[in-house]
Amino acid sequence: MAHLRSRRRIALTVPLGIALAASVGFAPGVATAAPDAPATASAKAESPKLAYVVNTRTDAKTIAYVKRAIARADGTVVVAYPKIGVIVAHSANPDFGKQLRKVKGVHSAGATRTSPLTAAGTTEEGAPTLLSKSEAKAAKAAQAQAGSAAEPLEADQWDLRAIGADKAAKINPGSKRVTVGVIDTGVDDTHPDLAPNFSASQSANCVGGKADTSAGAWRPEKPDHYHGTHVAGEIAAARNGVGVAGVAPGVQVAGIKVADPVSELFYPESVVCAFVFAADKGIEITNNSYYVDPWLYNCMDDPDQRAIVDAVNRAQLYAQKKGTLNLASAGNSNHDLASDEILDDSSPDDSTPVPRTIDPSECFDIPTQLPGVVTVSATGVQDLKSYYSTYGKGVIDVAAPGGDKYQIPADTPSKNGRILSTMPGNQYGWLQGTSMASPHAAGVAALLKSTHPKASPAELQRLLKKQADNPGCPTAPYDPDGDGKVDAVCEGGKNKNGFYGSGIVDALDAVKK
Repeated sequence: MAHLRSRRRIALTVPLGIALAASVGFAPGVATAAPDAPATASAKAESPKLAYVVNTRTDAKTIAYVKRAIARADGTVVVAYPKIGVIVAHSANPDFGKQLRKVKGVHSAGATRTSPLTAAGTTEEGAPTLLSKSEAKAAKAAQAQAGSAAEPLEADQWDLRAIGADKAAKINPGSKRVTVGVIDTGVDDTHPDLAPNFSASQSANCVGGKADTSAGAWRPEKPDHYHGTHVAGEIAAARNGVGVAGVAPGVQVAGIKVADPVSELFYPESVVCAFVFAADKGIEITNNSYYVDPWLYNCMDDPDQRAIVDAVNRAQLYAQKKGTLNLASAGNSNHDLASDEILDDSSPDDSTPVPRTIDPSECFDIPTQLPGVVTVSATGVQDLKSYYSTYGKGVIDVAAPGGDKYQIPADTPSKNGRILSTMPGNQYGWLQGTSMASPHAAGVAALLKSTHPKASPAELQRLLKKQADNPGCPTAPYDPDGDGKVDAVCEGGKNKNGFYGSGIVDALDAVKK
């Protein structure tokens, strides 16, 4: 699924006020009227129960007042985050959002979905393929013949060699004092490649907006909720002689599950919980290989979508202020995000999509377009932008291996251009997407944090861009599928351009410089 980014930083393009201040958006209230009367009993009976985010000032008096207003509007508070002024509520009142937006101290309020609550959107491109027994045998044989100390399946990990992660591990595999939080579908910490580096004390299930830290709550709901486990392996699969290796095999990885157990969608209240939890648990880096459902783009002229942007942004800014660097995937639509308009034909994805043409400078994919979040595009083995990867001059921060079925490695046993990593149930599988690129960049960021432990999120982002290697825009027309049609146009120079931002991340430079 796509992650779309405006041509400029969101904080510089729109005066969001309530949502995108350099602080956590604690602007004065924009409405002062008292709440409307509660909905009638007949209206409540006919209306489905929805989830809402209500964004307020952060003082205790305002929080208490808004909670009472929520009750008067026939709502129920699920959880409140006073530090950022976000309250998650449920209500069957069809006018709940409208009424709360009139309450004194409320900056924004809106529904987080378009379908009723029941008793998620990632950015991989295509279905996974499990590593076959023959492929595993060939990879192990190749490693044995090479006589190296690499992991048994590392011969098929062209992506590690592409960014020097195999060499970096010999110098500094990363510090156990650094944790990368995987905000995703859940992580199978029982996998033998993940268990040695898994941090259970920094893991949780945030589905619904309230953190559950009971044992195993962070694990995938179902075996086919594989996405988070694959991402975790790309970041920190241990070098333990078992299967594959991660970019930063010495750091810790935590799982923060946000995917709805039925739909596998990533709703705003769950993501808000995840960012706050990561910050409060001292997680240094988060990886976000998804967009927040149900809207691919959240348009600021819609009160519900505006409230979603406000709530998620408050949470991720809180994490940044607590020392967390957030990275996110750029999306798989092959859109030029420096363009004036984009067709969004997939929103809302929790009910019936209604095609709309949006202006990417006014409608935002979150969390990736939020200020301070590192936006990552995908590349293949040829260091060329992956055919599906979103791009745009002034939009992409860095690039990283995400795989590409058209870019085939010549030096791997399986000749597979996608990314091999861990899967639930002690398995391994291939995936491609910007979902796979972001964790590679997160792993390099973890190596940088290990090398520069006192670096702030802003400094880490600067270092991440500084050590990246930029191949520059392609000299030939960009036609990865060879059909004679130019599929994208790269704009910019050698130092910064629309395909790669500041360049492709470099793990070896991260530990040497």
